[in-house]
This record gives sequence, C-alpha cells and structure tokens, in this order.
Amino acid sequence: MSAGNVCENFKVMNVDKILPVNREHLLLMQVLFWLFPGIKILITGITAMKTVNDCNPERVWWLALIAVVVAVLFSLMFNNFIKRYTARILGFPERKKSLFAFFDLRGYILIIFMMGLGISLKFIPGIPAEFFAGFYPGLGTALIIAGIRYFVSWCKS
Repeated sequence: MSAGNVCENFKVMNVDKILPVNREHLLLMQVLFWLFPGIKILITGITAMKTVNDCNPERVWWLALIAVVVAVLFSLMFNNFIKRYTARILGFPERKKSLFAFFDLRGYILIIFMMGLGISLKFIPGIPAEFFAGFYPGLGTALIIAGIRYFVSWCKS
C-alpha cells in the first residue's frame, strides 16, 4: 500500500467529525504540545546538569555552550514546523476541524519517530550523563520557544 493510498483512506474516514474544535484552538493545542514537553525536558536536563556538575567552572561553561548550540539548531529545525503547521491550521476553509488536525499524517509520523528516538536514547547503554546534561536543556529550551511562537501565532489569529 502506497503512502498516497494511506492518505486517501485517512481522508475517507472523515476524521474532521472527531472532537471538532475551532481552528484557532488547534493553535492552542500546538502551544500545549510543544510547551509542556519542553518544560519537562528542560527540568530533566537541569537535573542532569546538577548530577554531573562537580563545581568545575570550565565544565559548567562547556555544558552551557552545548545547550545553547542544541537550542539554536533545534529552534532552526522547529521553525519550519511552526511556519508550515500554522499556515496549515489558519488555512483551513472550515471553521471547525478535528482536535487531531493540528498535524497531517506526515507530521504525526515525524513526531512519533522523534519521540521514539528521544525516549530510546535514555535506554542505550554507554551514553554518558554529560550528553543529557548538555542536550536536554537545549532541546527543552527549543521546544519551549516553539510553544511560545505558536502562542504568538494564536494571539495574532
């Protein structure tokens, strides 16, 4: 079965009737979808920073630098998501859409893949705690920024 057939079958199911909400509320769903995991991941990263920090100022600076680089890179990547899905949501001709319409099928597949990869990282042996201490604060910050940007889009709509 091709991806086109899956998408056509998805459309035939008439998912717009499932939990219909105003399209502006879909932007609020995006805010929650990005903001809450961002806060959780940021807290996890800060906790990891505290556990690996041996009060060595040089180490703290390196972890902070890694977190900033990760935040910038993920913010740039999430920027495409934000533009694409904000335009998609605001471009719906119908006033009400399904609660699940804030992503298309491709978006859901990508999010599931990224979440699965992120969760599996915690279970891979040999990844040092320093990795999480630098990576998670940056990723959490980027997710929070994405949630704030969706909130700004909601305020403008």
